[in-house]
Amino acid sequence: MPDMTVLYEDASLVVAVKPVGVLSEESENGASMPALLRAYYAALGQQNYIATVHRLDRIVGGVMVFSRRREVTGKLTEAVREHRVTKEYLAVLRGHPSEPEATLTDLLFRDAAHNKSYVVKRMRKGVREATLDYRELARTDTLSLVRVRLHTGRTHQIRVQFASRGLPLLGDIRYGSKDPACTAALWSHHLAFTHPVTGKVVDVTCPPPAIYPWTLFSGVM
Repeated sequence: MPDMTVLYEDASLVVAVKPVGVLSEESENGASMPALLRAYYAALGQQNYIATVHRLDRIVGGVMVFSRRREVTGKLTEAVREHRVTKEYLAVLRGHPSEPEATLTDLLFRDAAHNKSYVVKRMRKGVREATLDYRELARTDTLSLVRVRLHTGRTHQIRVQFASRGLPLLGDIRYGSKDPACTAALWSHHLAFTHPVTGKVVDVTCPPPAIYPWTLFSGVM
């Protein structure tokens, strides 16, 4: 069982680090964060209601928030849906952006049957607008480290928006960048939101693990 890293917790919610390879939502097909968190609280002799209120892809790790009370679940879900939760990521791109920072806006179509998203030219059924900001933090001869802030939460949004510009995430086979040493180099780095019960700001940051490719940029994160 993966180790559970809890960054913030109270009776209403918990902010924890999802390991790469663990599912965000309940599943019978592998380890899931709700199951791991229930086991964590059971070992402490505490109530263990856990609900997922937003997602990370299985191959992506990092900070997530979960509800610990049924009456809080809807409030957190609504905050995510209304983009009142600040979500920032770190990503390693294969290649270099043409601008050091920019806003990317695209129309994305999700092919649910093949679990893949595409940038398309016009609005039609199944197409939704996707927007993010990025800033380049560092680069090597072939790679770039960027910080990304999401303004929408579309499936595979960061992965497909950069890949469509010839900048796939390192190790992201689905979108054109195979690397035997890593999966898609994307990490949920920072979450901030207003606590739905106390009204106080919860602001949590977690750096990526000290493994490749993040170690290539360890001096700037």
